[in-house]
Amino acid sequence: MKVTMDVDCTPAEARNLMGLPDLSSIHEIYLDKIRRTVDEGLTPETVETLMRSWSPMGEASMSMWRQLFEQMSGGLTKK
Repeated sequence: MKVTMDVDCTPAEARNLMGLPDLSSIHEIYLDKIRRTVDEGLTPETVETLMRSWSPMGEASMSMWRQLFEQMSGGLTKK
């Protein structure tokens, strides 16, 4: 037996229905930080700081990002 149910709702209503928290205020804070960073100009140090704040595993995660960028650039960033 297969039962299909279609629910017509907005993403906010779906999150509320599933009991997920409303993170829109946190989302706005991050967007504001990104806008300010872009307006002030991106530097390699700024990108690294942003990625460190986004990566939950600290240095291990940064190593993964570094390897990913090295692979995408064809190894051009290797010293």
